Amino acid sequence: MSSSKPEKIAVAYSGGLDTSVMIKWLSDKYNAEIIAVTGNLGQKKEIENLEEKAIQTGASKFHFLDLRKEFVNSYIWPALKAGALYEGIYPMATALGRPLLAKTLVEVALKENCTALSHGCTGKGNDQVRFEVAFATLAPELKVYAPLRDWEFKSREDEIAYAHANNIPIKATKDNPYSIDENIWGTSIECGDLEDPMNPAPEDAYQSTVSPEKAPDEPQTIDIEFIQGEPVGVNHENLDGLELIERLNAIGGKHGIGRIDLVENRLVGIKSREIYEAPAASILHFAHKELERLTLEKNVFQYKQNIEIDYANLIYNGQWFSPMRSAFDAFITETQKPVTGLVQLKLYKGNIILQGRKSPHSLYNEELATYTSSDTFNHKASEGFIHIYGLGLKTFSQSLERNVPKKKSISVKTVDAKKVVFK
Repeated sequence: MSSSKPEKIAVAYSGGLDTSVMIKWLSDKYNAEIIAVTGNLGQKKEIENLEEKAIQTGASKFHFLDLRKEFVNSYIWPALKAGALYEGIYPMATALGRPLLAKTLVEVALKENCTALSHGCTGKGNDQVRFEVAFATLAPELKVYAPLRDWEFKSREDEIAYAHANNIPIKATKDNPYSIDENIWGTSIECGDLEDPMNPAPEDAYQSTVSPEKAPDEPQTIDIEFIQGEPVGVNHENLDGLELIERLNAIGGKHGIGRIDLVENRLVGIKSREIYEAPAASILHFAHKELERLTLEKNVFQYKQNIEIDYANLIYNGQWFSPMRSAFDAFITETQKPVTGLVQLKLYKGNIILQGRKSPHSLYNEELATYTSSDTFNHKASEGFIHIYGLGLKTFSQSLERNVPKKKSISVKTVDAKKVVFK
């Protein structure tokens, strides 16, 4: 049943199955004019002929925006410096891209005088939260439509049938059932055989990395340079952020680096099994952490690990546009001032192996750490340190001894062989 008042809806359009079907479905249901919006975050799949596909599917206009540099500088680098890995392993390529795509969709919608926004997220995924919380923060006056929560299709097969019946150009087939989201920071793959966590991930699910077994038999050594926590060069060649990530994706993918098979806790309360490929992200997070170990003061390094968990949760849970992130960023920026230097890594058949690290701000002092005759550490000072350091626990233990009632002594007097008297 059509709405009596025509809508003008800005749709986050990827060219994939869901968003392709959405354009036709929204147009029919709401008698709507559709403005399709695609942000380029470095994805390579389904990016050709997008305008032609969108218009053919029913959109009246199409906007394509190159967001790659903004994505790297304003989203990826802050997350890298924060050490943001969801549940300790996932660099959150998809989660990091959503707030930028949401912001871009809002900007286009306001420019085009749209009445509503729409996304292609499922009703049990995280992305619906990320988009809609961003929409509510940036443009609370606009309505939001989420077709995948409302429409009649019960499976991807139903959508494929609808697309074929309405001459909607799609690439998804029953023989290729994976749902794939890709950007420069990584690729997420789900659905199909991956829904059973006991099934090994099929090789055809992976998009950009070779299996470790098929990686080169010779390792490759690389140097990565950082300035205040931000990567600036590979193998002594200065590169901008976009070039650097592309370079490491190619190198890492060749060596089988960055494959992640994760059963994760979704924001909506279920566990899901996801496959990720993130060669550059895996390499950079590894190198960045090792440089922090060398340059951050102990209390800062250890406290920052708490912030890393909170920062990752904030990104994953769709709260990028929040005062909490701004507060975290102020702390993170301060911690990164000494994180300048070089980290050398060896890549070999899916493994990242640390070779060395150096920094002008290194807190490692060989004369203090060595066990050779060059040792300058004052060993005698340790006795007083240990006494003071352990004094509290020693006092506590002694207080227990003082306050525990002593057992009454028992004397035994033998009266005869079968009788004893206790006093």
